[in-house]
Amino acid sequence: MKERKRRKLELFAETTKEPDVSVSEQTDEDDKDMSCQTEMDGNYLRAMDSEINALRQENETLRKNCEKNDRRFSPKDFEDNDEKVKNLTGLATFALLMTLFNYLEPFLQNMDVLDKFRCLVLTLMRLRLNLSVLFLSYDFDISKASVSRIFSSVIDVMYLRMKPFVHWPDRESLQLTMPMQFRKNFGRKCAVIIDCFEVNIERPSNLKARAETWSSYKHHNTIKFLIGITPQGTVSFISKAWGGRVSDKYITEHSGFLDKLLPGDLILADRGFDIRDSVGIMCAQVNIPAFTKGRDQLSPVDLETTRKLANVRIHVERVIGTVRQKYTFLNGTIPISFLNSGQAGVVTVIDKIAHVCCSLVNMNDSVVCFE
Repeated sequence: MKERKRRKLELFAETTKEPDVSVSEQTDEDDKDMSCQTEMDGNYLRAMDSEINALRQENETLRKNCEKNDRRFSPKDFEDNDEKVKNLTGLATFALLMTLFNYLEPFLQNMDVLDKFRCLVLTLMRLRLNLSVLFLSYDFDISKASVSRIFSSVIDVMYLRMKPFVHWPDRESLQLTMPMQFRKNFGRKCAVIIDCFEVNIERPSNLKARAETWSSYKHHNTIKFLIGITPQGTVSFISKAWGGRVSDKYITEHSGFLDKLLPGDLILADRGFDIRDSVGIMCAQVNIPAFTKGRDQLSPVDLETTRKLANVRIHVERVIGTVRQKYTFLNGTIPISFLNSGQAGVVTVIDKIAHVCCSLVNMNDSVVCFE
């Protein structure tokens, strides 16, 4: 009996005993861990979401940059932007640029670093702006060797394909399109206006070449070109390069210019072209301003003739100015390497460049007004 009572008391004591503190604390800690874990998961997701958005923006920026680089100096980059075409290539319109490209494209070489259109643009930009090889290598993201190779290759193609752009027109065409200013003063006989212009070159190491290229007029080593324009304002003749020391008369008589003349042609020239005898052999005549040497003043007839001549001779200087202003490569200092042909009878790079620049100028509007 006593034993049964004792067991009942023990059971009662166990049921009324306070809960175990350690178990309660463990439960609270588990709840806290779950709360912290949930908070960490939320922060992690927010950070991942932010990183994904940043990567999306970066990807979009890179995509736009890639599209911009693919478009750079492509036909789409020049389309509907004639001002950009004019400033970078010297051609008046995008349509004219594409006409030139389509004319040259079958003969241009395929380059691994640039497509054919960009090769042409690179060449025109160097002629137009006189940009260095280093600058173009950065701008087109290619090596300097590639720039030099592309420039040389495209110039060769342009020279061969654009030769007909500088041609001597037949007499009938000249007379039918003679501007009124020339008709009034010289009738329809004027065939060409000639002048020379000089381009600076690097100082040659060879003493003989240094002496032959020294120009007392420019006080620099130069090369000289004879250029002839029609009364309509187009370049009809461009000689090869001669040393700056050579006289205008010598270049005229030895450049092949006289072979272009027909009997009865009239040539307008400056005082330095004392070529009456050599032109007379071709049964043509030359008009140059009258000299005042040996007399106090010009006679009224000579004065009037000189005035009329000066009014029309200014056009050849305007054309020369256009060639050198549109394509400033000819205003810089030409490297000696461009003057070396390497073989006899081979056209030098500078001769090709001069011919190409004159051809490009002929593709634009004339500086001479027809009326």
